[in-house]
Amino acid sequence: MTPTALLSFSWRTSARCLTLAVLLSLSACLSLPTRTACPSAQDMSSQMLYGRWTAQIEGEPAWSLTLGPHPEHVGSLRGELTRTLNQHTQRRAVVADLDDGEFTLEETHDGQRIAATWQGQFPNEGCGRQIQGHRSMTGQSSRPFLITRQP
Repeated sequence: MTPTALLSFSWRTSARCLTLAVLLSLSACLSLPTRTACPSAQDMSSQMLYGRWTAQIEGEPAWSLTLGPHPEHVGSLRGELTRTLNQHTQRRAVVADLDDGEFTLEETHDGQRIAATWQGQFPNEGCGRQIQGHRSMTGQSSRPFLITRQP
């Protein structure tokens, strides 16, 4: 075999091996699961709750809930509930904590006193994107809620 033919053969063989390696790699990627495992309630962190959520209290119009880091208390959350009814926007300041998988949110209507307390858990089927529990207001019976991460 001439040196030119040998180089041509080696190059073609290398190219075929590289193509085969790429195809095998791609086929391996196609067989991998498309989503990672869901976090358990204990694996959830306050940072995982940053962002926009929809809060639905049974029997009421939905609220939009925005959560972010609390500027004064490391690991806590601060945010706002908002909704518009009859062209009137309602706003409620909130603070929240996550403690060993248990979610607590306190809502204020005047910025000084707690008007409602939300106690919730992360259902397994929600994959860290849902919180369900009960909202309690002074002088009223508690009502179920479901908070869902907005896309």
